[in-house]
Amino acid sequence: MILGIDTATDTMSIALSNKQQIVGEFTTNLKKNHSIRLLPAIDALLKECQVKPNELNKIAVSRGPGSFTGLRIGVTTAKTLAYELEIPLVGISSLQVLAQNAIFFEGPIIALMDARRNNVYAGVYEARKGELMSTLPDQHIALVDLLAGFEAAEKSVLFVGVLSEALQEIIIEKLGSWAIFAPLYMTYPRAAALVALAENEAGEDPMNFVPSYLKLAEAENKWLEAREKQ
Repeated sequence: MILGIDTATDTMSIALSNKQQIVGEFTTNLKKNHSIRLLPAIDALLKECQVKPNELNKIAVSRGPGSFTGLRIGVTTAKTLAYELEIPLVGISSLQVLAQNAIFFEGPIIALMDARRNNVYAGVYEARKGELMSTLPDQHIALVDLLAGFEAAEKSVLFVGVLSEALQEIIIEKLGSWAIFAPLYMTYPRAAALVALAENEAGEDPMNFVPSYLKLAEAENKWLEAREKQ
């Protein structure tokens, strides 16, 4: 039995799976504090599905990129549960979880998260024989730099993720009709996809697990800049 936790964005999603079958899932897309809602939601899901904590054999968590605060809440909760239950922790890219929504698309799947100032967190994937394959590692990049690698390809590219109108306009300007945007209901991460991706992963010692932020927080950047000037 696997418990999946994704709090990398405003979406909070948790799911239980047993041998690849989804037993239960709870997902909200609200600008509310995950720290207040996550543990009660996990408790409610376990009770609803009549699953006891000691029946879990793996915890899966969205490891980033995403919101610094959201990631820390999800990862800290996942690490604590895995440590207390003495079971492995599996981290899955937040972008891969998004891309999983488009597993049946034939062509490049670009999972995006807005990183502000026309920058994005991006991962590029392709579905091969029903499995996602990474063709460009997750990275923090200017959107125009990312799109430059697809302008001459002249083939359809699917974008998955919650994108502002400004980012969509940049994509359309660069790729025109080759750009396809996933329907709104496919733009949010789901823990059902997370646990599916974690099914065959061995996991690791929860105490050694760290999130993948892909960039420093703004406060950390300013601190480093101040240190360099001393």
